[in-house]
Amino acid sequence: MQVKKIKTHKLEKCYSIAPLEYKEQKHILVAAEKINKCLMFNLNGDLEDVIWEEPGGTMSMVQVPKSDGIFLATHKFYSPNDSKEAKIMVVSPMDNGTWNIKTLVELPHVHRFDIISRDGQSYLIAATLCSGRDFKDDWAHKGKVYFAKLPDDLSSYNENNQLQLTVIKDELLKNHGYFRGHENGYDYSVVGTEDGIYKIIPPTKQNTNFEIIQLLDAPASDMTLIDLDNDGNLEMIVFSPFHGSNLDLYKLQNGKYKKTWSFDKPFEFSHALWSGKINNQSVAILGHREGKKQLIALTMEHNEIKVYVLDENVGVANTFVYKNGDKTYIVSANREIDEIAFYEVV
Repeated sequence: MQVKKIKTHKLEKCYSIAPLEYKEQKHILVAAEKINKCLMFNLNGDLEDVIWEEPGGTMSMVQVPKSDGIFLATHKFYSPNDSKEAKIMVVSPMDNGTWNIKTLVELPHVHRFDIISRDGQSYLIAATLCSGRDFKDDWAHKGKVYFAKLPDDLSSYNENNQLQLTVIKDELLKNHGYFRGHENGYDYSVVGTEDGIYKIIPPTKQNTNFEIIQLLDAPASDMTLIDLDNDGNLEMIVFSPFHGSNLDLYKLQNGKYKKTWSFDKPFEFSHALWSGKINNQSVAILGHREGKKQLIALTMEHNEIKVYVLDENVGVANTFVYKNGDKTYIVSANREIDEIAFYEVV
């Protein structure tokens, strides 16, 4: 697998990436980790709009289902030690071409969030990295996972009328990783923590409780699930420990995940993870922010893991793959060189 870099843009400490459908067109959002902008691009990699100039601190962005350009975004999560003012915002396009940005809920240390659905009900899932800091690098206050039923109309929410959240799971040390999956007609969430990896399944109409299943009893910083070998079971690709240097593959054997492959070199400050189909092949796109700062692709060919180095010395924070016509592209937030890069798969 090979790529060519077709377009780049500068954005200091670029971090979060998300797709957005707006005015019947598909777009790509990229926002900064520090105090900086959120930018909107078309699928050719051309800058179309500046959504906000600041405050940034954007860890996650997710479009509201069935909306025309409305999305949720975190603000003011600048680092694990500077995230006590973090919140989730509602961002809506206005008729005059500007964007209205309002508070949905203030949630200190919120790192990842998502919108998942089951039986016609959408849920906001929000995961906090920790629950407080008494001093720098304090991990005594463990993270949590929250939920709320997401109303169809979010226009009434603001700083004075916030969405109410309920805790699903607490006591999660270094609650960092997140993956959204889909099975049996519904979405589910997976979170990666120092205490293990947990699958969170939303309730049915007949049940009010979320189901929580521990998939792995080992530290994890980030993870993604994909059927690399096409055997009908999802393999789990895991970075560990927190922002760590281990890249491992786990296969489902007798109902439990077992480590079957490890990257043969340190994958320093592992961070970016995407998985899906590229040209009908199951692929994971991965990145790390220290050492060789590589962007790599992971596939399985003839029952062997293949690693393709797509770029290096870039320091990827997050990455996303999309189709445009008959071509496939990768957009990468190359945080360590302040570069938003668009690659064409060739």
